[in-house]
Amino acid sequence: MALSYKARRRWSLVILLVGLPAYIVTAVTIVNWLERPPLVVELLVYIALGVVWAFPFKSVFRGIGQADPDAQPKD
Repeated sequence: MALSYKARRRWSLVILLVGLPAYIVTAVTIVNWLERPPLVVELLVYIALGVVWAFPFKSVFRGIGQADPDAQPKD
């Protein structure tokens, strides 16, 4: 079932305001478990984790910055 435009906007806000900070804490915790790896390895882990979080939510964020396609056109 596809989400409506308004539902996708709401979910994107929830993901950005709640999910992303939680994911950042998780990413920092994962890197801390590695007991301070070399700077290049740490940077690669942060880059990989920074890109990976967005893939499951790609369909939610698609078209959010556009005008509502279901809205009635204003005269």
